[in-house]
Amino acid sequence: MTSMIDTALVEAENARRAADLKDDYESLGARLARRGVDINAVKAKVASYGVAIPSWGVGTGGTRFARFPGDGEPRHVFDKLEDCAVIQQLTRATPSVSLHIPWDKAPAADLKAKAEALGLGFDAMNSNTFQDQPGQALSYKYGSLSHTDPATRAQAVDHNLECIEIGRALGSKALTVWIGDGSNFPGQSDFTRAFERYLEAMAKVYAGLPEDWRLFTEHKMYEPAFYSTVIQDWGSNLMTAQALGPKAYCLVDLGHHAPNVNIEMIVARLIQAGKLGGFHFNDSKYGDDDLDTAAIAPYRLFLVFNELVAAEGRPGFAPAHMLDQSHNVTDPIESLMVSAMEVTRAYAQALLVDRAALAGFQEENDALMATGTLKEAFRTDVEPILALARMEAGGAIDPVAAYRASGYRGKVAGIRPKVQGASGGIV
Repeated sequence: MTSMIDTALVEAENARRAADLKDDYESLGARLARRGVDINAVKAKVASYGVAIPSWGVGTGGTRFARFPGDGEPRHVFDKLEDCAVIQQLTRATPSVSLHIPWDKAPAADLKAKAEALGLGFDAMNSNTFQDQPGQALSYKYGSLSHTDPATRAQAVDHNLECIEIGRALGSKALTVWIGDGSNFPGQSDFTRAFERYLEAMAKVYAGLPEDWRLFTEHKMYEPAFYSTVIQDWGSNLMTAQALGPKAYCLVDLGHHAPNVNIEMIVARLIQAGKLGGFHFNDSKYGDDDLDTAAIAPYRLFLVFNELVAAEGRPGFAPAHMLDQSHNVTDPIESLMVSAMEVTRAYAQALLVDRAALAGFQEENDALMATGTLKEAFRTDVEPILALARMEAGGAIDPVAAYRASGYRGKVAGIRPKVQGASGGIV
């Protein structure tokens, strides 16, 4: 397997921190033992956890106003895979990559060979019918899968079916569909007919799924449609999954909700309905900000994982986890590494919740002790568990420090020409 960062450098960086980590891990283990928690059992679960990297996330993002490119940005999907391999090598928490078609279109055999050489797999495929591509026959300006024109809907269906075929060749097992369809003015669109057209088109996509695949539909409250969105919330998303069939599930993006919505409760409801398909992890302050995961609301992320851990063991419960962020002012590799660690941190903290005590306090209506039980787990510094799991798997105790010490960004900047960034548009 090809290592993008010199393994000797990683080992040297780890050697400088190993003694302190050993002390911290033993100290935390003793404190957790007093709470009846086996630290090694938690570490084993953490070591087996993985979150997918979005291929588009390793490039610099942008806003509706501008994009400011960074040094050494990927030129194509093969550069993206190399950057993703850096993240996996150092964090040991991101074993797979989620591709976006047609952005990442390339011969499947070449993609698979490159990924295998880097020790990566492929997660869910992502279709793109929210923007027009060069040479595209029909425009998605007024919608795609819900467009009033049957030919435009057929074009969007065909694109999704193509994504499935590409994914089959790569070993992917899921397709994620997000559409920007909606309206910007009252009266512009018939709400009911638009949803009916969407369901009719999605049924054709669903029919093209291989037997062992899942279909993830994603909701978003607004943008680019600012008056109405066809799949605007978890209710419409759930209706879609229930209408399509047993292989259809809802995907939850943490930034795609109205302000102050109780996302962890939505997660619980979708689990109860058997329709929680997975997540796009990020964070937000105002809307769909696509900030680094846990940059703003780490407690909310923990509360989401509290619901996920509580549901572990349910038959067929296997939600897909993926990051989905836009990095406008940071090195994307660093941001994705930190986010992967934050997601893993929230998982580890959720594993520490005393579920028997929590259930008892809930039955007794003891609100103070119930919320205190959650906060005890959230306030626990689980970094020694995460760091030791990384080190034992061959990763870095401090991934960002190892990455900076490697000089990787400077090296690829000398190979990859800087991309122009004058044009606007959300990436």
